[in-house]
Amino acid sequence: MKQQDAIILKHLALQNGHWKIDLSTTAQFAKAVNPGQFVHVELPDTAQHLLRRPFSIFDTDTEHNRISIIYKVVGQGTQLLSQCDVRRKLNILGPLGRGFTLCSEQQQPVIVAGGYGAAATHLLARRLPRPAVVLLGGARSEDLICIEDFEQLGCTVIPVTEDGSRGHQGMVTDFLPDILSDAAKPPAVYACGPAGMLRAVSDMVLSRDMDAEISLEHRMCCGVGACFACVVKIKDPAPPGWRYARTCREGPVFKASEAYWE
Repeated sequence: MKQQDAIILKHLALQNGHWKIDLSTTAQFAKAVNPGQFVHVELPDTAQHLLRRPFSIFDTDTEHNRISIIYKVVGQGTQLLSQCDVRRKLNILGPLGRGFTLCSEQQQPVIVAGGYGAAATHLLARRLPRPAVVLLGGARSEDLICIEDFEQLGCTVIPVTEDGSRGHQGMVTDFLPDILSDAAKPPAVYACGPAGMLRAVSDMVLSRDMDAEISLEHRMCCGVGACFACVVKIKDPAPPGWRYARTCREGPVFKASEAYWE
């Protein structure tokens, strides 16, 4: 974990309130990033917004010592971030958290991403030993991000929208059973998205005597495991059968078999 001032190299508006920032970092920082990890970013107006904001690392460029993040404007903090110009410095802390584990070449990777989960799994798709089947879900077509980025990696992308405005109509998890059944190689399942989607993915794989890696992202404060504000319940053999785990330190990636759903 390192703290440094990173320089904004590019800052581009994407669809539906999403933005992409390319940041110049040290070589050590860029090379240390694992898929599924995040950075804690200090906002421009620290007097009014003391807490940093966590953002999944969308991509890295170790040749040019850069990282990229994608975020969505949802409040005052991200609105301020969207107004930052190129060459501005942002203080970042990271890379943080436990990321995804890469599967073997003898497995078929399957990524299930809902909404912003696409940005959090792109680097995973880049690092996997073979192209993944990627199920991307959203309520409407404008909620689907990073489709072209996954396709450029050679992934088979299956878009799913609840209103049918793009791709298949339904919930993204509706199409997972067929993907698992038709896979030519043993599937290695990864998921990032809303809690309901993650629970559905977990139920599907566990019912097939499989497992998955799921990113249980949660609202964070310190980002380094000190404040215990981002805890989730995971299974534990001791009574009462669960314990709290910090998503910023012991996660955000957990096994589906570890998750304790109320």
